[in-house]
Amino acid sequence: MLSAGDLLSEITFTTSRSSGPGGQHVNKVDSKVTLRFDVKNSELLSESQRNRILAQLSTRISAGGVLVMSSQATRSQLDNKKKVLERFDKLLAKALTIPKKRKKTRPSKSAMEKRLKEKKVLAEKKDRRRKI
Repeated sequence: MLSAGDLLSEITFTTSRSSGPGGQHVNKVDSKVTLRFDVKNSELLSESQRNRILAQLSTRISAGGVLVMSSQATRSQLDNKKKVLERFDKLLAKALTIPKKRKKTRPSKSAMEKRLKEKKVLAEKKDRRRKI
């Protein structure tokens, strides 16, 4: 399974001024971190992984095939970088996991009999309530 650490050579980070708390400090420091990962031109992804990521994350990937994520939760650039990398890692892991195929099952004979017995009991109870 690929992680953000494996793809670090293909990830680019940019920083910019963040909105939110910080007072006068916020106007001087670039604490917002934006992560960019070019999915279409990645050399570390196999063709199947690339296609899976493009399909699963189609709403998050630009027309040029670049996945863009940003974090501005804290006033620290380093913390924001860690947070965006964690989110990227989780997103990749979720996109690359292949769901298990559902196996068709049937209710057991005893379960079917129990259900029919409960239906019969309920029907008899309602029957007794009816006016004659």
